[in-house]
Amino acid sequence: MNIPNLLTVLRVLLIPVFILLFYLPFSWSYMAASGVFAVAGFTDWLDGYLARRLQQSTPFGAFLDPVADKLMVSVALVLLVAEHSSLWLTLPAAIIIGREIVISALREWMAEIGARAHVAVSRLGKWKTAAQMLALVILLANPPQMSLWVALGFALLIISAALTLWSMVMYLKAAWPHLQKAQDNK
Repeated sequence: MNIPNLLTVLRVLLIPVFILLFYLPFSWSYMAASGVFAVAGFTDWLDGYLARRLQQSTPFGAFLDPVADKLMVSVALVLLVAEHSSLWLTLPAAIIIGREIVISALREWMAEIGARAHVAVSRLGKWKTAAQMLALVILLANPPQMSLWVALGFALLIISAALTLWSMVMYLKAAWPHLQKAQDNK
């Protein structure tokens, strides 16, 4: 167990804290939940940076890091959909969670056939993640009443969903020759 892996485990352990804070009946609970989510998001960047810088990448970290990210984001989206009850949040949330399921399955299948490198994370994925994390921090920090901040959060989440769809198309396009080959071999 090294520092990057400990940070990833910490991110998973922060999920129940984040949920508890979100549901507390205090005026500051949204801001506190958003703060914990932001700290968890920062640990995502930090564990990757440290793993590369300290050359401490491990198979466990490679497995747990994306799982921790997807858990964090999915929980945040589910909480927000329940709280806001808005098409402008529900549709992007469904797109984001659905894409994660599709791409996770695609990566697993591509790994099985030895072609995982063809569906590696791209620069587009980094932009998607940045828009998504900023949107979630903003939306988590604000009650569900419409405000300029909530509108900005919705806009960023919609942009993130669009980038999510675009990146999914790019992943599927990269994997298509392998999918065709597998179909032809049946």
